[in-house]
Amino acid sequence: MLNDTQCRTAKPQDKAYKLSDSHGLYLEVKPNGVKAWRYRFELRDGGKAKESTFAIGNYVQAPSGETPEEASARRAGGRFTLAEAREERIKARDLVKQGINPAHRRQQDQIKRGHESATTFEMVAREWIALKDWEEITKKRRLDMLTRVVFPSIGKLPVRQVTPPMLLELLKKARAKNGPSVSAEAQRTLFGVFELAAETFRVDANPVHKWREALPPNKTQHKRPLSTDEIGQLLREFDGHGGRHETIAAFRLMWLTLCRPSEVVEARWSEFDLDAAIWRIPAERMKKRKEHVVPLPMQAVALLRGLYGVTGHREHVFPGRDDRAKPMALASLRQALKALGWSGKYSPHATRTTGSTRLNELGFVPDWIERQLAHVEPNAVRRTYNHAEHFANRASMMQQWADMLDAWQKSDSVKVVPLYNAA
Repeated sequence: MLNDTQCRTAKPQDKAYKLSDSHGLYLEVKPNGVKAWRYRFELRDGGKAKESTFAIGNYVQAPSGETPEEASARRAGGRFTLAEAREERIKARDLVKQGINPAHRRQQDQIKRGHESATTFEMVAREWIALKDWEEITKKRRLDMLTRVVFPSIGKLPVRQVTPPMLLELLKKARAKNGPSVSAEAQRTLFGVFELAAETFRVDANPVHKWREALPPNKTQHKRPLSTDEIGQLLREFDGHGGRHETIAAFRLMWLTLCRPSEVVEARWSEFDLDAAIWRIPAERMKKRKEHVVPLPMQAVALLRGLYGVTGHREHVFPGRDDRAKPMALASLRQALKALGWSGKYSPHATRTTGSTRLNELGFVPDWIERQLAHVEPNAVRRTYNHAEHFANRASMMQQWADMLDAWQKSDSVKVVPLYNAA
């Protein structure tokens, strides 16, 4: 058997020669000075023994003070000490005993590693979204969240290389920057993506944990309705916060119509008939996939006419800051609210909760309010027979709502007098 001194001091000659170790392992010393580990073995092929050679790698003397990580990287580069070459020989012998050519197995492993490296997290995430039975607008929103929050950190990584600590750090940053709702949505999405990866054998296990302590549960998803004093304060502060004109206008239109935040920020000029004071939101942009006809109070019409001179030549009423061909991001509203200190007690979607609560308190007919909010009647029988749009009544209600918003915004304390009484 060889010892390390013999390996280290072996000199090159005019022709390659071998220094045998044991069980088929030998060191080949080449004329150029390269010392290569080889393993000679026999495999049965159709009843006949066929001799082959497996190239393990080159000989090296381990550097002094080498760390385990450095040693692993060295071996990955094909450089082995005598002891390590013997370990590789044992692994190769085990394969031979199973009738497997170790050279062929290494080729297969290299192909597998190459495939795993090519299978990035972003690739699996897009596949997961495509498999979902969702409306296209829902898929787009989920992909937008991934593009903003997740892909910059792990999108290009091989999915098998993504670890739980990476994900926890990502979610903590998302929570700090975008809020608990976005972080919770990202966590649910990550879990689904990795479930697909695990079921298709691209990862061994789902690395997404529940993280009950490290990531406290989201307690701010459902915001309470704002009081009339708070509505006035919020509108005053938002108007004066110094942000983009389009952001302020989108926020104002959301309050004037009580439409969903996403329906507002993605509005297109083609949807509006300002002369008739009507906004027709097409079915594909609605949560329930049914066209929603929204009456516009005078304040909304005036706001939109003023904005038309700024963005009327574009497709979207509220174009994005960086890409004017796309609508503004919903995150723009959240970021403005965070800067104003409102993010803990109010979210854009809470506008609808507030509007519904206050309009019901004022005695407006619940059917008008529910239709304005584009809610589906929960009673199946009543839903079948009640097709009334109540458009004229809703137009009157929303004009009074807009007038009250103006009054609340002008004063810290406004007495709310019902402008319509259902009785």
